Amino acid sequence: MSAYSLFQRGLALFLLASILLALFVPSPGRAQGFTTAAKHAILIEQETGTVLYEKAADERFPPASMAKMMTLYILFEQIHSGALSLDDTTRVSSHAWKRWAGSEGSLMFLSENEEVSVEQLIRGIIVASGNDACTVVAEMLAGSEDAFAQWMNAKAEELGMTNSHYRNASGWPAPDQYTTARDLALLADRTIRDFPELYHYYGEKTFTHGRDFRTGQPITQHNRNPLLYRVEGADGLKTGHTKAAGYGLTGSAKRGDRRLIVVVSGLSSQSERSRESQALIEYGFRAFRTYPLFAAGEPVVNADVWLGEAAKVPLVVENSLVLTLSRRDRAGMKVKVRYAQPIPAPIVKGDRLGELVITWPSRSEPLVVPLLAGESVAQVGGFGKIAAAFEYLVFGSSGTREGAAQTAAQEKGEGA
Repeated sequence: MSAYSLFQRGLALFLLASILLALFVPSPGRAQGFTTAAKHAILIEQETGTVLYEKAADERFPPASMAKMMTLYILFEQIHSGALSLDDTTRVSSHAWKRWAGSEGSLMFLSENEEVSVEQLIRGIIVASGNDACTVVAEMLAGSEDAFAQWMNAKAEELGMTNSHYRNASGWPAPDQYTTARDLALLADRTIRDFPELYHYYGEKTFTHGRDFRTGQPITQHNRNPLLYRVEGADGLKTGHTKAAGYGLTGSAKRGDRRLIVVVSGLSSQSERSRESQALIEYGFRAFRTYPLFAAGEPVVNADVWLGEAAKVPLVVENSLVLTLSRRDRAGMKVKVRYAQPIPAPIVKGDRLGELVITWPSRSEPLVVPLLAGESVAQVGGFGKIAAAFEYLVFGSSGTREGAAQTAAQEKGEGA
């Protein structure tokens, strides 16, 4: 019988290290609750993907002009890939012009047979919310608006927008056209992440194109996104309004390293949309903080190794662990490290050897994060196995591991 088998049978136990990491924070005030008049709403912290607030976030509603975010996503994708450039031009077809001439909807005020650049179309969709610009983009990219709507639906499926369906490029009312607050937040997140070189267009406040047929004066329009004028760090995205959908908005703001994404819909007026969206995003910045716990590859604890050439192996997280929490949740957060010890060699770097178990007051289920071997550890030879087995059976394991790990955790908590 090998020394390792003797150890297994003789001790007949599975040692579990469950080390409470008492993360210290100053005594915080209790985060205030929040309510909104919006029928549908969601607030997300982008870095961690944490949902800070939601209300009927998976209930379907007409997207209105917020559908234009998908039209722009596809257009941005074509520019990003090199298939199009901002300076490329296209002609406004008779169909696209007639489709919107005299319409009550928002327009860029394109003219029939006008040559218009891709960059102008982007501004016309974002700032002026031009339905005519959306139809021109659809025809330019897919040949027809119906074909482009199929592209929009395929892209929605690819992005994981499982509760969205498009019938046209502008969000003009149509049967079987819907989205959700959660899907719009996802689309906003992907737009910001995927096209950083183009996202800045969403923050433009004015756009001049076309002429007033009565006065001959240039037509200057202003971005309808109220957050751009009222919220520090706001830089996008899109408003929407129809009688069926009410007033809605998908917006984002960044302060320092923190970016929040907000979606509201079903509001009764422009002023209510402005008030409720601002209140929700300010609540997110005020009531929550982002706390880095461990960097990728940073040792969480050094675990004892059985029959290894090294006495210990660092246990690490694969990806940086960052949490967004209210101050109350941060004060009540508890982190446990669990692993079987000593860990038998050989160990290969990247092996899953344990887990972090994190709880906080508002979370019903623990967050479990795998702990991986930060280094490889080879097994000792035959005489080393015998010596190690004898030493362990006679002297047992050290009793200092828990205290050392706990001290390190307390130091990390104080700096968080």
